[in-house]
Amino acid sequence: MDFQPTLTGELTILRPTVPEDWEGMFAVASDPLIWEQHPFHNRWQEPVFRAYFEDALRSGGGLTILDKASGAIIGASRYDFHDAARDEVEIGWTFIARTYWGGVWNREIKRLMLDHIHRYVSGAVFVVGEQNLRSRRAMEKIGGVLQAGRIERGNGHHIPGHAFYVIQRGGFRG
Repeated sequence: MDFQPTLTGELTILRPTVPEDWEGMFAVASDPLIWEQHPFHNRWQEPVFRAYFEDALRSGGGLTILDKASGAIIGASRYDFHDAARDEVEIGWTFIARTYWGGVWNREIKRLMLDHIHRYVSGAVFVVGEQNLRSRRAMEKIGGVLQAGRIERGNGHHIPGHAFYVIQRGGFRG
């Protein structure tokens, strides 16, 4: 299973995150309004974001999101936590610059990621902060099905205060 593919759409390119992405990625992530509804609402701060960035590099699933037209870094996402028993992989840690909010960009990013991972597993899991209404609405718009009562990742790690959504192969709307 390739957790760091290069995926190309009409608007975006997703490619493996590399250490040289730090400056461009932090330039985007340093906007506090990106994180205002996120459980880690202080991720715009350099030390907090640096931990996120280093974790993405270590994970083997970090993807940098580029604006295809300009080549500029506009955000990041990640694949992680393959659960063979549930036949699913988690997609998450996604953020994009506010100038790219509004649906079309997020839908393409998620479509590219889902099309890729659904070649290997039947389900993709998204873990969203319960209070992150913006992200929860976005999940529902693209076909995410809320998993009532689920509070743990495939690795058994409990995550209270989060909602779990699953998009099965063929379930993407966008």
